Amino acid sequence: MSIEAVLREPANRVSPRAVPFWRLSAALGALVLWIAAGVAFFLWPDRPWWGALGVIVLALLPLVYIVVMPTLRFRIHRWEVTETAVFTRSGWLSREQRIAPLSRVQTVDSHQGALMRLFGLSTITVTTASAAGPIRIDCLDHQVALGVVAELTRITGASEGDAT
Repeated sequence: MSIEAVLREPANRVSPRAVPFWRLSAALGALVLWIAAGVAFFLWPDRPWWGALGVIVLALLPLVYIVVMPTLRFRIHRWEVTETAVFTRSGWLSREQRIAPLSRVQTVDSHQGALMRLFGLSTITVTTASAAGPIRIDCLDHQVALGVVAELTRITGASEGDAT
């Protein structure tokens, strides 16, 4: 594997449907926080002024997260599978770039939760013989994910060795 191949940006973006998926996931999480904050505020006997300020902050911060995070994640998350390696870049506040030689791949799994199924998305997990843990490629179109799993299975099945 050449140094240029290792250092370049992965070529593929995740599905554009990842943005509304991440937005809805964040909104559902925020909804739980908003309900808990509202119940706590209204059950508080004397409701001090700073309690109202806290509820307002708890309401606004998740809104910023819901609006900003999905778009940033979409711009940053990338992936690529070549004949020699799996490349990923993820994160939105901190970024992680992972490169796994296919000779180190042990398993390839796909996952599609209920909400992901609604959006036609899947996640691929590539487990390697690495202390850093598995590589995840989040929010691929389901059909693309099936193709990537098949391609990784073909490539890794053709190589000799036990991926250790």
